[in-house]
Amino acid sequence: MNKAIKYRVYPTTKQCVLFAKTFGCCRKVYNLMLSDKIEEYKATGKFPALTPAKYKKDYPYLKEVDSLALANKQIDLQEAFRNCFSKSRKKKNGFPQFKSAKRSRKSYTTNNQKGTVAIIDNRYIKLPKAGKVKAVIHRIPNDNWTIKSATVSQESDGKYYVSVLFEFDEAENTYIADKTNAIGLDYASDGLYVDNNGNVGTNHKYYRESHDKLAKAQRKLSHIQSSRKGEEKSNNYWKQLRKVNKIHRHIANQRLDNLHKISTEIANQYDVVCVESLNMCSMSNKGFGNGKATLDNGYGMFLKMSEYKLADRGKYFVKVDKWFPSSQICHKCGSQHPEMKDLKIRVMDCDCGLHIDRDQNAAINIRNEGLRLLSEVA
Repeated sequence: MNKAIKYRVYPTTKQCVLFAKTFGCCRKVYNLMLSDKIEEYKATGKFPALTPAKYKKDYPYLKEVDSLALANKQIDLQEAFRNCFSKSRKKKNGFPQFKSAKRSRKSYTTNNQKGTVAIIDNRYIKLPKAGKVKAVIHRIPNDNWTIKSATVSQESDGKYYVSVLFEFDEAENTYIADKTNAIGLDYASDGLYVDNNGNVGTNHKYYRESHDKLAKAQRKLSHIQSSRKGEEKSNNYWKQLRKVNKIHRHIANQRLDNLHKISTEIANQYDVVCVESLNMCSMSNKGFGNGKATLDNGYGMFLKMSEYKLADRGKYFVKVDKWFPSSQICHKCGSQHPEMKDLKIRVMDCDCGLHIDRDQNAAINIRNEGLRLLSEVA
């Protein structure tokens, strides 16, 4: 199995310059290879096989950076063409696009070859060309884990990270899950989720909580003289832009930290987690009415985190079909309530005497349906 751990690193000024050169060279090689492929196809009708070595004579500065980083860009381009023309994919990707210096993500990947990538003294990460880079090793890998590769990235707020990919033999999971220890979760835009016990996931709205501070920083950015499109950007503009990006990054980190804590708590406490397979992109559109709240709570990320954490523990993550009428069925007597399609009705009153919050009733139905589906498979 493979597992990646992302570490915060603090490179020196010289190492920062090297990283910036590598980001730029990787982008340059990718664009050169894509351009040559397009020109060759126009001339011959075929896409040629190209390597970064072809361009080092015309662009000598490509020799200054890690050659494996350039080679991985060749692999990325090949993968982009496969995703575009593959017949087996249900949804094909578009034709590969040129990478922009302004909008493209600043990152590169290098492979470990006989110790060229290593964690040293739990204080440094060794990288080709860069040498030892100071890092916060918040999680120490096991002794039997082997380093495969490392991805260096710079976020929009200027911070650097290294994601180290480890390979290890999958240990046989002897844990026997208790299928009666189950929980059902129904999506809630104002609290991440509501479970079958009526508990709400979280009431934090991190974007809204920092909205005033972010608006003030963005307003100041827009008033800087060189902020208009096409104008040459001043140093003050870039300084203020970094402040804006720092606020955005802080919001994202708050959300990720919260989601990791909640998903870990659920994965440790329950053996079966039942959820609806919702399309979060569709739910976040303008027509739904609360797109900002949907994007702010990060429910899609929460589901992905819960799924892999439960899988690591040998437990079950069950998805119920999104068209299952969980909110319209009384969990006590099973009668249908079509009027519950109206989201403004927040409480279900059934003829059997049940008086319950609509989200809690939906969560109970999701748990029951999830356990039924699990019994058919297992």
